[in-house]
Amino acid sequence: MNADPVSIYYEDSGKGKPVVFIHGWPLSGAMWEYQVTQLPQQGLRCITYDRRGFGKSDRPFEAYDYNTLAGDLKSLLDELDLNDVALVGFSMGGGEIAKYFSLYGGARVSKVVLVSAVVPYMLQTEDNPDGVPQEAFDKMTKGMIDDRPAFMESFGKDFFGVSMLNHPVSDAFLANNLTKVMDASPIATLQCAKSFSSTDFRQDVIKINVPTLIIHGDDDKTVPIKPTGEESARLISGAKFIVYEGAPHGLWYTDKEKLNQDLIDFI
Repeated sequence: MNADPVSIYYEDSGKGKPVVFIHGWPLSGAMWEYQVTQLPQQGLRCITYDRRGFGKSDRPFEAYDYNTLAGDLKSLLDELDLNDVALVGFSMGGGEIAKYFSLYGGARVSKVVLVSAVVPYMLQTEDNPDGVPQEAFDKMTKGMIDDRPAFMESFGKDFFGVSMLNHPVSDAFLANNLTKVMDASPIATLQCAKSFSSTDFRQDVIKINVPTLIIHGDDDKTVPIKPTGEESARLISGAKFIVYEGAPHGLWYTDKEKLNQDLIDFI
C-alpha cells in the first residue's frame, strides 16, 4: 500500500449500473471483449482496467502483493466516483475483490461475481489438502524463466481446455491470446503468479457481505474447482453457486453466451 504511484489504464463503455471487470493472469482488461461488446446493450456501464504490470498500465519493478492490487482497485472506484458497483473478478481477479472487502469494507460495492476465481486458497497445505501442490507452482515459475513464450503457449491450451480431441477455441484465438500474454511485464507475470498461488484469502472472503454469484467450470485444469469455487460457496454467506459442466478455466470465452446471460440476470 506504500508503493510508488502508478498510472492504471481503464476503458469505460455504456451507461447504467456500473460493472467493474477485473482480469485474470496473465492477461489484461482486453480479455473482456466478449462482455463489453454485449452488456452495455443491456443497460450496464462496463469498466475494464489493466492490472499494474499488464496491458497499458504502468509496469513497476515491485509491489504486486494483493494489498497493493486491492489499493489500485480502490483508487479506480474513487477516481471514477462509482457507487452501487458490481465487481466481476476472473481467476486472479477474485483476489482483489476478497482483499478489497477485507481492507475497505466493500465500500461502493453492491454485488460480487467470482468467475473461475483463485479464492479462497490455491496452495495445498495441511489444512487445505485439495489445493495445488507447491511443486506445480515451482514448475510454472521455472517454465516462465526458461522460455516464457513456450510455457505460455502450453498454458493457454490448458486454460481453454484444448486437447487432441477438443478444440473449443480457434488457433487464431490462441495466437491472439498469446500475443496479449507476452505483452505483459515478465517481472509482473512472475510476481503475480507468486501472489495468487500463495495468498490465503480464507479470512478475506468471509468479509464479502453483498449478494455474491460464484461461477466455475468443473473441468478447470488451471484453478481446480474443489479448493476454490466450492470452498468460496461454503464460506461466503448466501452465495449463489453455478457450476458450468465441462467448462475449462477460460469460460468467459468458451461459454460466453451463458456467462453473459448469467451476469445480466444477476446484476
